[in-house]
Amino acid sequence: MYSQPLADAIAEAESLVAAAHFIESEADLLEGLQYLAGCIAACTHVAFDYDRDHPFLHSGTGPFTKMGLDNPDTMYFGTRVQPGHEYIVSGTRGTTTDVSFQLLGGEYTDEVVPDSETAFDDRKLDIASDGTFEWRFTPDSPSQLVIREVYNDWSAQRGTFAIARTDTQGTAPPPLTRELIEKRYAVAGKQLVQRVKTWLQFPKWFYDDLPVNTLTAPRLTPGGLATQYSSVGHFDLAPDQAIVITLPVTDAPYLGFQLGSLWYISLDYINHQTSLNGTQAQADPDGKIRIVVSDSNPGVTNWCETLGHGRGYLQFRWQRVSRELTEADGPTLEVVDLDKVAAALPYYESNKISDEDWRERIALRQKLIGYRMVG
Repeated sequence: MYSQPLADAIAEAESLVAAAHFIESEADLLEGLQYLAGCIAACTHVAFDYDRDHPFLHSGTGPFTKMGLDNPDTMYFGTRVQPGHEYIVSGTRGTTTDVSFQLLGGEYTDEVVPDSETAFDDRKLDIASDGTFEWRFTPDSPSQLVIREVYNDWSAQRGTFAIARTDTQGTAPPPLTRELIEKRYAVAGKQLVQRVKTWLQFPKWFYDDLPVNTLTAPRLTPGGLATQYSSVGHFDLAPDQAIVITLPVTDAPYLGFQLGSLWYISLDYINHQTSLNGTQAQADPDGKIRIVVSDSNPGVTNWCETLGHGRGYLQFRWQRVSRELTEADGPTLEVVDLDKVAAALPYYESNKISDEDWRERIALRQKLIGYRMVG
């Protein structure tokens, strides 16, 4: 049975999900099983729609195939590349805020964070007046190419990206064989188990030892992204509590904040406001952005919904920065009772939002994600 290795891997991955140490409720388990389904879809897609000699860019992470605290403001594309072969990445620069390119010397596992061999953004490219560009490179070792397209405004126009290997461009891969199909089922299964193990382990390295309900000062993001700083933390809130986060309006072209579950994935950012970026967040007259994180609705524009999660992750990102960020650029955090939120917001009267306007905000999120995903 060709699919047996994948079937065995799905069973193993399900057991890993079911045994996750942080599960406290049926909702936690159901979220994990939904996450697992997305992992299965992503791993089978990458394993079967792939040929090592004829590369194609895949989107292995998205709103339905989440992993690695995926950024709601980012489109992810990637493929594996082989040493000693020249590759051409071509495309058209859209109006999004940032496009970055990274070569990773391997893949993330539950034991290793791969080294970044190359990391730069589109400012290093020679982009023609019509927005087209081309980048040629020859890897020295087996690597993973990752392209991230980042939106500070969800209404921005997507760019286009394609990859080719110069010695196979214009040719086709050979017909399928039994051996190849067997290999692809086995690879999909192996990648699935590794994916689940990796992202259960990752936050233990970078988040879980931090004091709860705190955020770090801005730091260069682990993993070698060229111009990205991040501030991270994890929260533990009672249903009648809220977090009020205050940070300066940034001079970085991209600012993003998001919540994540203990599965280390983004919360539903299509139908709920579980993230805010530099365009979506309301700034106060004193040049500060104030975000309220809670389960219950505090009635303010910058509410980020925990969706019933008493615990989870907090993440800020600044991208395309042109200077070093310091603690003064970063967020401060205060835990307050929900009925004290108004008192904690110096511009509360201008922060308030009606139910009708809130629904319009969510409708706009849904529409713009739709445009981005299929446009």
